[in-house]
Amino acid sequence: MKGEFKILNNGNVIEYNDYNDIPTNFDNLISFKPYWPEPPHTEEDHALIETYNTKLKELMEREKN
Repeated sequence: MKGEFKILNNGNVIEYNDYNDIPTNFDNLISFKPYWPEPPHTEEDHALIETYNTKLKELMEREKN
């Protein structure tokens, strides 16, 4: 999933453009901004959008602090 994601790890703010590149463990999640598909949305787009909340929760669970 593409977007703008920022984490704090070992005192450093690190930015990622792909959700899959975010490490398994980090100190804090700072920003979660997935890219939204342009309308009109296909069924595939809707399926992707429906995963955003779950992916945010997963990142929050991976926070150390």
